[in-house]
Order: sequence, then structure tokens, then C-alpha cells
Amino acid sequence: MGRSSSPPFPCTATTPAMPWRCNGHTLAGSQSSSLSTRTIPRWPMSSPTGRKRRETVGIRIMLTKEANRDPNDPGIDRILRAAVRHEFPVNILCWGNLDAGTALVDRHPDTRFIIDHLGIIQPRTPPAPPQPWADLPKVLELARRPNAVIKVSGACTLSREPYPFPDIWDPLARVFDAWGFDRCLWGTDWTRAFAVVNYEQAVEPFLKTDRLSNSERAMLMGGACAKAYGWSPKKG
Repeated sequence: MGRSSSPPFPCTATTPAMPWRCNGHTLAGSQSSSLSTRTIPRWPMSSPTGRKRRETVGIRIMLTKEANRDPNDPGIDRILRAAVRHEFPVNILCWGNLDAGTALVDRHPDTRFIIDHLGIIQPRTPPAPPQPWADLPKVLELARRPNAVIKVSGACTLSREPYPFPDIWDPLARVFDAWGFDRCLWGTDWTRAFAVVNYEQAVEPFLKTDRLSNSERAMLMGGACAKAYGWSPKKG
């Protein structure tokens, strides 16, 4: 990123060089790193505006309450300004702290944000909390920001019913209506959620449901992700 010193807190670089480490997302992997000192294999790619860029395809900021990170930290602003210069989207994990995340999105209207994991706290072990969708109104309000898209990842962990988790579809329908399928990036988040659902159980409900048309499914389960990151795997 043109600086020799590390940022004042950890963040994440998202890279296609590790497709097996994908945090449950369709196209891009992630690994904790310093923005400035990260060294990864060079994969040529194009940005959404057509400019060639290499290596990193996105940045991640952890803004949960547990991270105890001040959203007004000047280091965050520096990273977000750099993201605009380098045409990187910024993944932001702000579940349980959506007010702070929304304020950050509003403060940086030129930055492209990707909201992690529906913006809703998800369990690592069963069961789901009594009101797993309690923050849904805030998620729907956040959809009004044109510079944000959202990862529909780990949704099955929010179910309070057994597989195939039929109770997720009504709240997800509200997410799809508010955000639009071209701004919704599906993922299993199975590397975190394996104690709740296995990979097959996290994928099959989305492949087999009649709540999605074929075109909606294609956009949700790949198209929106390729658009958001400006990258897709080479065929053949």
C-alpha cells in the first residue's frame, strides 16, 4: 500500500491466492495480515473500473465490541482512504456493533463496504439465541447506503429449527428485498460454523429452496461476489 509501517491494529487482506481458505465465501479467501507488509503470490486481475491490479482484492476491519476498537481511530480512516485510492472493497465485521459500523459507512461514502455475516451475531456452537434476528431492522436500514453490500453468510447457524432450516427464509426474504440480490453475497462460513452445521447442510438449503429463482440463486451464490471483489476464478 506504499507504506513501510504497519497500521495501528490488525486487519485482513483478501486474496484469491488462497481459494481453499475462503471463510465460506464463494470466491475470495482471507488471511490476517498487515496491509503494508503483506507478501502473497501475484495474480493479475482487473478492478471494476478496468484498471489492472495485483495481489490483494479487499481489506477487512474487525469492528466488533469485543475488538474494543474505536471507530473514530485515525488509523481506520487512513485505511479507508487508501482503499478508495487502490479500488479495494472493505469487509467490515460489525455484528453486535452495527451502529458503529453504519456510522463508519456514512463517514466514508466513497469507500465500498462489504458487511460481514449479515451484520448479525452468529453462534459458534448450537443452539441459536432465542431471538437470532433481533438486529434485522438495523441491517435493513443499513441497506439504504449505496456504498455497501452484504454477505449472506452463516445464515443457517441462525436457525432454531433442524435441517433444512426452514425458519431462515422469511427474515432472509426481507434482507433480499432491502438489499437486492446484486448486493447480497452468499457464503457458508463453514470454517467458523462447522460445530453448528457442516458444509453440505449449509449449501443444500440454498441450492434446493423454491424461495429463489434460478437467476436469483446465480447472483446470490457467485455473481454478486464476483462483482463486489472484481475477481472471479479462471475457467479451465
